[in-house]
Amino acid sequence: MFVFSVKPVFSILVGTLTLLILLALLSPPSSSPFSRIPPSGKSIKSSLLGEGDIWSVQRLVEWRPCNWWLQGHQTALPLETNGYIRVDCYGGLNQMRRDFCDGVGIARLLNATLVLPKFEVASYWNESSGFADVYDVDYFIEQMNGFVKVVKQLPPEIASKEPVHVDCSKRKGQFDYIESVLPSLLEHKYISITPAASQRRDRYPLYAKAALCQACYKALRLTRSLETKASQLLDAIPKPFMSLHLRFEPDMVAYSQCQYPGLSPTSMKAIEAAQIDRKPWTGKLAQIWRLRGKCPLTPNETALILKSLSISPTTNIYLAAGDGLMEIEGLTDVYTKIFTKSDLLSGEDFMNMHGNTKAALDYYVSINSDSYVATYFGNMDKMVSAMRAFNGLYKTLFLSRKGFAELTSKGLKGKELMQELWKLHRDDFVKGRGSALPECFCEFKL
Repeated sequence: MFVFSVKPVFSILVGTLTLLILLALLSPPSSSPFSRIPPSGKSIKSSLLGEGDIWSVQRLVEWRPCNWWLQGHQTALPLETNGYIRVDCYGGLNQMRRDFCDGVGIARLLNATLVLPKFEVASYWNESSGFADVYDVDYFIEQMNGFVKVVKQLPPEIASKEPVHVDCSKRKGQFDYIESVLPSLLEHKYISITPAASQRRDRYPLYAKAALCQACYKALRLTRSLETKASQLLDAIPKPFMSLHLRFEPDMVAYSQCQYPGLSPTSMKAIEAAQIDRKPWTGKLAQIWRLRGKCPLTPNETALILKSLSISPTTNIYLAAGDGLMEIEGLTDVYTKIFTKSDLLSGEDFMNMHGNTKAALDYYVSINSDSYVATYFGNMDKMVSAMRAFNGLYKTLFLSRKGFAELTSKGLKGKELMQELWKLHRDDFVKGRGSALPECFCEFKL
């Protein structure tokens, strides 16, 4: 009779399991989900020493145009229109572009014919140019064929009338517009709208979203003369180059309500003149506001972050910025190869330009630059990053105001601060944070 003893086998199994558990506990932990992908095989330390920069980091995610709108419009346009819609756009060029794109989606949603938009004529922006002065109208109409009806001129029975303005400030989704705006369109046949800033585009049907995406990323092309000027500006910039959208103008700082000790008397005077009734936060509230990432980065802070990302001081940098940048020496003392529109364009050409045309040049250069870095996340930055993604350009990064404030509030300085700034922005870049607009772009894991 064969006798088998279980006890020795059980003892061996327990011993083996114990050993495996000990090995797991003694293995070094991973501090980040991205620690397995150091930049080009180099450690963070080597990158900070200049052997690799932020662009050499291997990404995990890319945002690319979704196939559902690249493959064409989803639903045939109805034979009869419900009326005509004009989109009234306000603010800077990129804000107006955003509003117009939203308006295209709304027009398709309501089965309306789109009239060319009205761009605000504003002395604040030194602006007098309209839609047709910036964008190629014929090209836009051609590209929108099948997505939404667009006309240059209204039919005679409507042309003599002003549109009835419909308040859309609280409209956010598909049914809001169908229930509240469509009745006015059907009654008056010609209305004007300004889409709400907080649109819920994800609630639109695909055919309306496709019209919005087509308008924003394929149909809006600069006029021939403006594109020629922009191309000349692009050619004049030494290559390769980085486009830097720096926001530290008096009105920007005043609007932020942030405090900046140590600014020059000239900068402080300019900020005070722009504040009007928007006084800066003080005390604990000022600290909370800054920690929420509400304060624009100074040129000096921008230079520090760029250094932490191992962006070489010899990098050619095109400064995509408005007039009146303050404390610019904080950047130019470190990065000396800085180029601007006013440097590269003739004095007469530059003086004849208005706000929209200047903004269009910055936009064109930025979507064609080798890399793009923004110190804010405004309308231009969202449009530029999305258009770069559309064109397959992924060297795009938004500097973290919130992250910088949190790290400096902990007292971090010098090398320790730079290492933490590297980690923060590396993880943002790897995950493709903020690099595209999700309504028109889909996430692709690499």
